[in-house]
Amino acid sequence: MLYVFLAVGCTFLLFSFIHYAAKSKKPFKRAFLSMVLGIAVLCAVNCLSNLIGVYIPVTRLTLLTSMIGGVPGVALLVLLTAL
Repeated sequence: MLYVFLAVGCTFLLFSFIHYAAKSKKPFKRAFLSMVLGIAVLCAVNCLSNLIGVYIPVTRLTLLTSMIGGVPGVALLVLLTAL
């Protein structure tokens, strides 16, 4: 469980640094929003699983993938589960 918190914290700091280097006015807010957007897309895919025919189980790995990868990470999960 400690590894999950460390991974989330390191991801947040890395995203904040990337947004700061890109001269963003609010790097912490943008980093937080990109991580939340990944989780929201994962929830949307699971809510629409009956329509699209793909269900992604919510585990630590899928949560970290959606937080770190964002929308492309969830798209990768959808492609991997569809195969």
